[in-house]
Amino acid sequence: MKGSRIAAASLALACLLASASTALAAEQGLPGATMSLVWALPFAGLLLSIATGPLLYPHLWEQHYGKITAGWAALVVVPMALSFGFDISVEAVLHTLLLEYMSFIILLFALFTISGGILVAGNIQGTPLINAGLLVIGALLASVVGTTGASMIMIRPVIRANDNRPFNAHVIVFFIFLVSNIGGSLTPLGDPPLFVGFLRGVDFFWTTVHLWREALLVGGIVLAAFLAVDWHFHRRESGQPKVKDPTPHSKVRIRGLANIALLAGVIAAILMSASWKPGVAFSVYGVHVELQNLVRDAIILALAFVSLAVTRKEYRAANGFSWGPILEVAKLFAGIFVCIVPVIAILRAGLDGAFAPLVALVTGPGGKPDNLAYFWLTGVLSSFLDNAPTYLVFFELAGGDPQALMTTFATTLVAISAGAVFMGANTYIGNAPNFMVYAIARESGVRMPGFFGYMLWSSAMLIPTFLIAGFVFFA
Repeated sequence: MKGSRIAAASLALACLLASASTALAAEQGLPGATMSLVWALPFAGLLLSIATGPLLYPHLWEQHYGKITAGWAALVVVPMALSFGFDISVEAVLHTLLLEYMSFIILLFALFTISGGILVAGNIQGTPLINAGLLVIGALLASVVGTTGASMIMIRPVIRANDNRPFNAHVIVFFIFLVSNIGGSLTPLGDPPLFVGFLRGVDFFWTTVHLWREALLVGGIVLAAFLAVDWHFHRRESGQPKVKDPTPHSKVRIRGLANIALLAGVIAAILMSASWKPGVAFSVYGVHVELQNLVRDAIILALAFVSLAVTRKEYRAANGFSWGPILEVAKLFAGIFVCIVPVIAILRAGLDGAFAPLVALVTGPGGKPDNLAYFWLTGVLSSFLDNAPTYLVFFELAGGDPQALMTTFATTLVAISAGAVFMGANTYIGNAPNFMVYAIARESGVRMPGFFGYMLWSSAMLIPTFLIAGFVFFA
């Protein structure tokens, strides 16, 4: 349950696929230009609580994390109502609940349910070359079914392949790097920020055409680093007593194939909501809920129930499927969605807001965009904030015109896209599947590094890679 609590936190960012077109709606009406950095403290406090709670005070956190989360959220909502009025505050909260939170719960429920019904049965020996092959397959799959779907499908086969190795945590760390993040950079379906760009007018295959070089270089360097690290540990293991394999080798088979079609249906529903604009909306306290989004959520929810009906229970049992992560994500990320409201409002104020020094860094001499700064600022913020709203902020700072960004300022858009997607791997909270993979691995007996231990890995392996990519493509 401890692991499922952490898994719950991670999956929430996947919801942004369902609400990307209105990701910043909650900040409308808030005077971001006059808000100080004090408004960002509850968000920072909540993130710090999530990072340190399971490590420093695990028993207290396990029993009261919902109350702690609600407390941080209250430190945003109550002062916001007192400072800006009841109406603006209620509208902001309802925007979050109706346009983002409900859609994310539905999409998350569907992705978790459907992907959890796809079982890659059987087992193979996790040698360095086999592990590298599994990571490549997962990374390619991520751009088709999304980083969350690919992570859920591939993580347990990777764990089984290495469950008889005394040193196996590094395999999961690199899995998060490649499958849960970098691999989702080739299509708008791969990662929420890219889908945000698609909804804003960026052509579907623009991402594939313009980001494959960056993805190939970054992914290639990280994969090479993995092979070096895995060979090192593999050689160390050869001199140690053999560990009995808890999952003996057997032929690999894919079960629950009907769920693949259901995943395709989820993707089709998302694309439908992006292209079908009937112009019908329902107003709830000033919040306009559009018909296409309601239809999308209904279809996605129906597909999830179809998966529950047609998937054999033993497949889910073999995947270690449980409802814990879904039930607990409601508490953790309800707080995150509320606490991030003033942060995004300040960022949207640009040079007029409290984050003006950061905004000024993306402007070069003569007012031209500093692409290297766009890459790093988008990436660093995406390591700790929701990467889709962060993408939108810098998308708007770069002009917000998709035609100009796809042509004249194509390098700027590539820098924003690459930073948002790649650097989600820098922390456990940087992208949807990161904590999910961490939790599943912990529950399976893998001795995973903690929050800051993981950042040591990412600092050693990813930051040098990003420095190289920044120099090659954006300097």
